[in-house]
Amino acid sequence: MASMREIRLRIKSIGQTRQITKAMKLISAAKLKKARQQLEQTLPFFNKVKATIGDIIQHSGNIDNIFFDLRNEKEGRKKGYIIITGDKGFAGGYNYNVIKLAESHVKQNPDSLLFVAGHIGRNLFIRKKYNVHPDFDYFVQNPSVYRAREIAEIVLDLFSKGELDEVYLVYTHMVSAIKLEPRIMKLLPLEIGSLVEDLKDVPPIDESLSYEPSPKAVFDVLIPKYVKGVVYGALVEAFTSEQSARMSAMDNATSNADDMIEKLNLYYNRARQAAITQEISEIVGGAAALQ
Repeated sequence: MASMREIRLRIKSIGQTRQITKAMKLISAAKLKKARQQLEQTLPFFNKVKATIGDIIQHSGNIDNIFFDLRNEKEGRKKGYIIITGDKGFAGGYNYNVIKLAESHVKQNPDSLLFVAGHIGRNLFIRKKYNVHPDFDYFVQNPSVYRAREIAEIVLDLFSKGELDEVYLVYTHMVSAIKLEPRIMKLLPLEIGSLVEDLKDVPPIDESLSYEPSPKAVFDVLIPKYVKGVVYGALVEAFTSEQSARMSAMDNATSNADDMIEKLNLYYNRARQAAITQEISEIVGGAAALQ
């Protein structure tokens, strides 16, 4: 059995770690609440953009827009992946799960161009010699519409120039506070069928509305906004998922620390009792020797 001094030092060390994990849990809970409020405040705008796109699709005969170009006739189509990971660890399996999903798809297309947000994922993909975009270096803490616009403009520009033929978005969806689900979705080109399916629950636009100067011109403005909205939603969703994962991990770590401290206190009391018993035995033995 370890000495009382060693046990005391270990109890002190675990207690200090417990204070850190408890503080990290509280910080993650505050960030999670803020991120949810942020998403709820911006949802009405992006829902309106979705509804307008759906209205144009439903009332337009032919849609002539570069972002609906499937490029089926092109050989050797170049794919790009926007991968949203975390900037920090201590979040359980959050980073591992989203990176694992991204790798399983990228390995099927080794020439794909990766746009990795978050230092954890970016450093890993660079270390593994994947084709990571050199100038795409964004942190994921406190997501903003401005950052989402920058990311969307990069991929929209490459797609419109023909340097990318397909763009996918890999992020973590927060199903519930305890269930996080890594997802991959096709961002570009837009597919009318899946887009209309996504818009089926969006309230319809007023039939009396008209689009000036033309539906096509409005579409050219709305599509980048729609893509920006999807990227922003993924950033916020991933950020809330990361905070939820970290909060859960730190809660488990704090509980484990409590259990360890309880066991160590028991060991300490046993060691203390053994030391007292030994001292009493030595006193009794010494007294008997003097008689």
